[in-house]
Amino acid sequence: MPAANSDSCDIAIVGGGLAGGLAALALAEKCPALDVRLIEPGAIGGNHIWSFFDSDIARRDRWLVAPLVQYHWDSYDVVFPERQRRVPMGYKSITGEALADAVTAALPTGRIIADRAKHVAPDHVLLARGGRLSAKQVIDARGIGKTAVRDCGWQKFVGQALRVEGGHGIERPVVMDATVEQLDGYRFVYLLPFDAETIFVEDTYYSDTPDLDLAALRGRIATYAARRQWNVTAVTREETGVLPVVVADDFGRLWPAIDRTARIGVRAGVFHALTGYSLPDAVRTAAALPTLVDRGDLGARLRERAAASWRRQRFYRMLGAMLFRAADPGERYRIFQRFYGLAPGLIARFYAGRSNAADKLRILSGRPPVPVSRALAALSKLDWK
Repeated sequence: MPAANSDSCDIAIVGGGLAGGLAALALAEKCPALDVRLIEPGAIGGNHIWSFFDSDIARRDRWLVAPLVQYHWDSYDVVFPERQRRVPMGYKSITGEALADAVTAALPTGRIIADRAKHVAPDHVLLARGGRLSAKQVIDARGIGKTAVRDCGWQKFVGQALRVEGGHGIERPVVMDATVEQLDGYRFVYLLPFDAETIFVEDTYYSDTPDLDLAALRGRIATYAARRQWNVTAVTREETGVLPVVVADDFGRLWPAIDRTARIGVRAGVFHALTGYSLPDAVRTAAALPTLVDRGDLGARLRERAAASWRRQRFYRMLGAMLFRAADPGERYRIFQRFYGLAPGLIARFYAGRSNAADKLRILSGRPPVPVSRALAALSKLDWK
């Protein structure tokens, strides 16, 4: 519903995607006396499926996502031209619809504002349809923006949920099937079996450009299904995405120190630099918000957290440089093929963005999957801010 011409609240969250939705849930659960408003012009959660490994979420924070989980498997597979492996690690998925239902149930009537923010400040939001929403704290949870990151590659994808007559025969997720033709960088297909006859198929690329040819990728999904000899009777959902794979950039440019408005999620630069994966950090931030919002320096404290996360991502930005600057596009799969020969614990910590010193040494040791001279040249050009 549109906001009144002039209104006020305790917390205004701008953006109802993953970070904003989880923040609203956390505050509603832990701080029920607060008047929390969520501003989102479209559907809360959008048309998205988010997946995560069990080890991504600390036990103390699992209360936040456990009610949202729609699908759960006890392991997953990866398939490469020279390696096939089953990884004994729990894997879960939640949908935008589940997030929307939870947020709608958690926030009282009238506190979800179906409008676009045309101006966001630390203590108020101006709405596109007119009116001003004042708040003790404003939290910006919108997307990263088109010009926020300069030096990056791209992970882009089109995913479709397919109904397969007679069943698809896939029992667990296939996180990477890289046996497909290597086009437009590193290409793989990602599979999530929702039930015996419904499977989510995502055609994904680590590409040098953000261009997404929707028709071409739809055609490649159809070709992949035909290769599997699936009799597809319907496409029940479709989603697309283009995520930055950060190689090097300046956090101060992404979130200038003079900007005092609190930020969370990808708007704050809090995501895995190599995978674009934001759910683990979105959960950690949302779970911490109830202890932070009663402070007047929320923007400064969240910026400190985001800056620390950005520094921890240096190693993954270095790997991104090797992927995009040292490896030929058609050979990039070799980096992931080698990675998936490593220990499950190391793989889990990598995806959670918590690789330790021994993990980093192990990832970089041995015969490199890219030419050494190119790797050194790529690293020499890195901006380590």
